[in-house]
Amino acid sequence: MTTPRHIAVIDVGKTNAKLALVDAATLSEIAVVKRPNEVLPAPPYPHYDLEGHWDFFLGHLAAFQASHGIDAISVTTHGAAAVMLDAEGRLAAPMLDYEHDLSETAGAYDRLRPDFAVTGSPRLPFGLNLGAKLHYLSVTQPGAWARTAHVVTYPQYWGFRLTGALATDVTSLGCHTDLWDPAARRFSPLVAALGLEGRLAPPHRSSDILGGVSAEIAARTGLSEGTPVACGIHDSNASLYPHLLGRQGAFSVVSTGTWVVCMAIGGAAGARDPARDTLVNVNAMGDPVPSARFMGGREYEIVRQGSDARPSEADRRAVLEGGLMLLPSVEPGSGPFPGACGGWTAPPPTDGARMLALAWYLALMTDTCLGLAGAEGPVIVEGPFAANPAYLEMLAALRPAGVETAASATGTSIGAAMLLLPDAPPPGTRRVAPGETGPLAAYAARWREMAGRSAPACPAATA
Repeated sequence: MTTPRHIAVIDVGKTNAKLALVDAATLSEIAVVKRPNEVLPAPPYPHYDLEGHWDFFLGHLAAFQASHGIDAISVTTHGAAAVMLDAEGRLAAPMLDYEHDLSETAGAYDRLRPDFAVTGSPRLPFGLNLGAKLHYLSVTQPGAWARTAHVVTYPQYWGFRLTGALATDVTSLGCHTDLWDPAARRFSPLVAALGLEGRLAPPHRSSDILGGVSAEIAARTGLSEGTPVACGIHDSNASLYPHLLGRQGAFSVVSTGTWVVCMAIGGAAGARDPARDTLVNVNAMGDPVPSARFMGGREYEIVRQGSDARPSEADRRAVLEGGLMLLPSVEPGSGPFPGACGGWTAPPPTDGARMLALAWYLALMTDTCLGLAGAEGPVIVEGPFAANPAYLEMLAALRPAGVETAASATGTSIGAAMLLLPDAPPPGTRRVAPGETGPLAAYAARWREMAGRSAPACPAATA
């Protein structure tokens, strides 16, 4: 394949669906369009607007082709997602939202799922285990289940729409699905238990070429027929991928978005605690990656309440001297303090103080996750939190091997584009200067002490 100049990236996160055009020479986004990733409440259950996304992607692929030209396409999406197709390649059922309550089938599913030691996948609430979603659909939608001829993980659904080729990818299968055995690099016993043998599409590496754009899509978009489409990648692994290509030794990547996912490469060995949302992800090379996570982007939006206040020096003194803290968890259904209802130690006196304490809370949660994942070496922060100075200063004060951010924008779209650019240089990073380490370390020690105490259980955590 000739090295592409412009790569279109379909990038679907939990909050937004995005199409980006990436310039291969500069590894920068030269055009970006977005639409909300809304969940439709219509029967038979809450589901994603796949057809709305598809029309959006096709329209803007045509616009990008007309304005710049597109030489290749890559895809990255959130995890906990797959699409059921019938024998003609049509939807057998709408794509179920992973935040839907599956409690009516949870007990039966728990008797089927393999042990954490096999899958590295903790038992998560709602439909965050993809296997639990598929089991729920098999029980509650027997007609749709009977029609299902193929199941594809979410990045590969968009690849299928573009090329007609069926696949899954190792990063999506390795994202707390219960369907994958990371050590053995094969499907787990759950695939057979759910009756998915021969229906769950074959696994591929994310960088494999899935196929070429079909004649139908070429006619609708102006793209050349046969334009190569990469197999695709889970979004947190897209953030990790560029650093895997060019970094040696132990390091960690913190992928921030709706979820904050801490992935440790070459870190400390040891048992992981599935009760605290630690897990084994699988990277684009198919290798196991100890990880831990929490819903940091969602928590940020809940607590900031639309504020963009910048903390002043007076706010900083008020937080440090007054001991203002946000204790875990804002979103109690996941993360390292599952089920705990912490909240504020006192009402924030100003918006600036609230935003500062929130940033430090997010950094302390991140540091906790890094510890649970066995992280060693420098920490690279990707995504929106890499632009939050208060978050970075606290994290840098707590990680002695240093914290870095990308020297230029990377994140999920760039990582997905690099699946088609194996010879691209790894992204440069900038080291974050630690703030006042002493006061910040003392604040962190007090936070850990208070977070470690027994907190009242949140009713929402048991929903």
